[in-house]
Amino acid sequence: MLLFAGGIVFAVYSLRADPVEGALSGDRVINVLFVLEDRWKPLSTFVLMYYPATRRAAIFDIPGELGLIIKRINRVDRIDTVYDPKKISGFENEIGELLGIDINFYLILDTDSLGMVVVLVEGVELFIPSRVSVHNENGVILFPSGVTRLDGDKAKTYVTYEIPEEEHEMATFRRQRFFLSFLKRLGEMNETLKIPAVARFYQSLLVTDMNQRVRIRLFDEFTAIDTDRISVQSVGGIPREVSEQTLLLPYYDGNLVKEIVRQTLGGLTRQTEASLTDRVFTVEVLNGTAVNGLAGRTAELLRGFGYDVISIGNADRNDYEKTEIIDRSGHSDMVKTFGDIIRCGNVRPESPLQENPEGELPVQNFEYRSDFTLIIGKDFNGRYVTAN
Repeated sequence: MLLFAGGIVFAVYSLRADPVEGALSGDRVINVLFVLEDRWKPLSTFVLMYYPATRRAAIFDIPGELGLIIKRINRVDRIDTVYDPKKISGFENEIGELLGIDINFYLILDTDSLGMVVVLVEGVELFIPSRVSVHNENGVILFPSGVTRLDGDKAKTYVTYEIPEEEHEMATFRRQRFFLSFLKRLGEMNETLKIPAVARFYQSLLVTDMNQRVRIRLFDEFTAIDTDRISVQSVGGIPREVSEQTLLLPYYDGNLVKEIVRQTLGGLTRQTEASLTDRVFTVEVLNGTAVNGLAGRTAELLRGFGYDVISIGNADRNDYEKTEIIDRSGHSDMVKTFGDIIRCGNVRPESPLQENPEGELPVQNFEYRSDFTLIIGKDFNGRYVTAN
């Protein structure tokens, strides 16, 4: 009995001493908050969700201008208003409440420390779609197009530079792509970062609630993440002027964000073929009603759930009574998941192949447009199908 009791005490102590092992043994998703900080304010904020059993991950980008009711100050303001680098718990709690999850760990890098970490991992490689040439008061900023390896100074410049003509969404996308490339490089250089002298210096650059041993254990797990299959999902909202500033107010009072997260977590934990779960399905949205702009608003909704909306437009007529999904994917589970987003069960399968009149084998249907075509009917209220 003494040995048994001692074993229980040792197990409990071990789990408390190593929270990563506690999270792994509990068969649950591990949520890590990453903050890239510039001048003591978040430049980019990401939440990485990782499920060890399937080794799948998802990433959410939390815009600093997201508007929430900040209870501490009792008013609607930017979420980054509560950010305090010396006491991260308030910011962490707001993000956890927004997403409907518990944040297990956090890790903060300021831009100077980011540059030094990039030097440690011998540069970060990423694809730059268009050549960047900027002349401003800080000098000349040049980035060639194509695949480029950024050193520490270049990495710091890449995530912080601003040009007036660049749209906010493009700057956000640029930082998202950098974060994915940075995360990938950390995985590639994981063994180097575990060398005792390197690990101690690396740890000194971070602000985190993980000690060195816990961080190493966690990033051992993260090496299994295929960052090439992850698309960062941005938490969106409706732009509104509040107290002389433009805020993004979350759709449906934040309920949509939580629903997106729940479905994302379901995809991470679902025991299905990895290539199928990780695949990004394409969607065409057609407005079959007389309501202007409905296809565009619905497309934005679906993008929030991680679907690639490749086209929007009007259907062949504007008097569809019932909303309809045309399924060309051939995966009944995936089309059901798609339909559940808007509570639509009216599905019409359509093969991506067509009969070959000159032979027995079918040929590719060149009119194939997307995995799913959503035709919006009068029974769709902008969020859900009200009747099937």
